[in-house]
Amino acid sequence: MSSYRIATIPGDGIGVDVTVEAVKVLDRVLPGIEWTEFDWSCENYLRTGSMMPADGPERLAGFDAILLGAVGFPGVPDHISLWGLLIPLRRAFGQFVNLRPVRLLPGTTSALRDRGADDLDLLIVRENSEGEYSEIGGRHNPGRPDEFVLQESVFTRVGCERIIRYAFERASERKGLLCSATKSNGLIHSMPYWDEIFDGIAAEYPAVQTRQMHVDALAAEIVLHPDRLDVIVGSNLFGDILSDLAAAVTGGLGLAPSGNINPARDAPSMFEAVHGSAPDIAGQGIANPVAQILAGAMLLDHLGEHVAAAAVDRAVTEVLGSGGPRTPDLGGTATTAEAGTEIADRASALMPA
Repeated sequence: MSSYRIATIPGDGIGVDVTVEAVKVLDRVLPGIEWTEFDWSCENYLRTGSMMPADGPERLAGFDAILLGAVGFPGVPDHISLWGLLIPLRRAFGQFVNLRPVRLLPGTTSALRDRGADDLDLLIVRENSEGEYSEIGGRHNPGRPDEFVLQESVFTRVGCERIIRYAFERASERKGLLCSATKSNGLIHSMPYWDEIFDGIAAEYPAVQTRQMHVDALAAEIVLHPDRLDVIVGSNLFGDILSDLAAAVTGGLGLAPSGNINPARDAPSMFEAVHGSAPDIAGQGIANPVAQILAGAMLLDHLGEHVAAAAVDRAVTEVLGSGGPRTPDLGGTATTAEAGTEIADRASALMPA
């Protein structure tokens, strides 16, 4: 069995609570992982003036993967926490894919009426390194009547081509359906450019059925006809919004994992739950650990530990589907630790002898 060095950044709030449970589960299916914890967080920012040290990426570069908890704390603006930790790591490590599987898990209820697991099984591929999330721009004439801000988007050919091609590859592995999120009727330069590149790459994948939908219409499609969708690819902003919407309709962000993927594998990829840090319930032992545990399963799968990843995934579905321990957000009374322990026990039992 291979051994791995994995960094954990538990972050803030319930990020700390659920990361403990994800580590517990992964240790049961893959003994021998060498864990190293980094206390980089908003609380660290309040103490030191920075989310992480200046050499943070260098410290993490030698790890096989990173498990990230939620980040956010009262008194620290969101743009400080995001641009001080998450975005610099994504860019330093070439994690240009944000991968968000969205599915309705057994034993949970969709926010959509009369929708089952067959209707809600999507994969959202979000561009993760450029697009609308750019530092180019600025605030001018602050405090004056003629004050204004400029926020520039950046769409490079290499950035668009690589994320769209990645989405086509994933669609080829699934149902062969790919929908591109655009807004070419409103964004006169960036989205027609995105659409042109999408059309060009589509010609290389004749077996994949494609659609291009304006992002507002696509948001409605996720709510009204999710069964017509399988893989969705979008720019940084569009993918961010659509993936949270899709997670919400499947039962909540507490069930949704994600991966920041470096497909070249020349630097560590980073895995995290989609939910926030929820400081109002932090430390109370009631946070749902499922999303972070499933992020751990994605981490294992990325490392090539497919048997262990499948055991964790199946353990989650069996515990939820059989009425096992569940936290209050899912209508249960279990603590975070009780839910995590049950999943860990089930995952361990599912591993080959």
